[in-house]
Amino acid sequence: MTYQTILVPIDGSETSLSIIPHVVEFAKALNCKVIVAEVMTLDPYIAAEYLSGQQTNMLIERARQFIEDNLNTAKQKFTDAGVHVETQILEGESIHKTITKAVDSLNIDLVILSSNGRSGFQKFILGSVAQKLVTELTVPVMVIKKPE
Repeated sequence: MTYQTILVPIDGSETSLSIIPHVVEFAKALNCKVIVAEVMTLDPYIAAEYLSGQQTNMLIERARQFIEDNLNTAKQKFTDAGVHVETQILEGESIHKTITKAVDSLNIDLVILSSNGRSGFQKFILGSVAQKLVTELTVPVMVIKKPE
């Protein structure tokens, strides 16, 4: 199988950005396109006007700006390493479901993401986006654990 498009979901954390050197190696070796994306989660009760009529508010715009800043930081790191990337703000109620939809709509062949490596009670309380993506996606998923 050849990989043509890699999706790299980020959240702006040090952990999510720490995988960029690994993705750069894959992108260069496989000569494939890279899309860096972050999900803007939208609570249907808080963002009802935005979801129904595209009427924004200050909270949504602040979140959008924060995400754009995160994506620009990631994009610059890729550019500095000689890899062109596209960026996407994904909108949805659930991070893993939104990423799953994006994998289909963007024709993604491979997802590379980071994980904090939480276990036990922390994982139970916080959930694991990485775990959900590994079990639900139909494309290969590479999880790079944060180095200790």
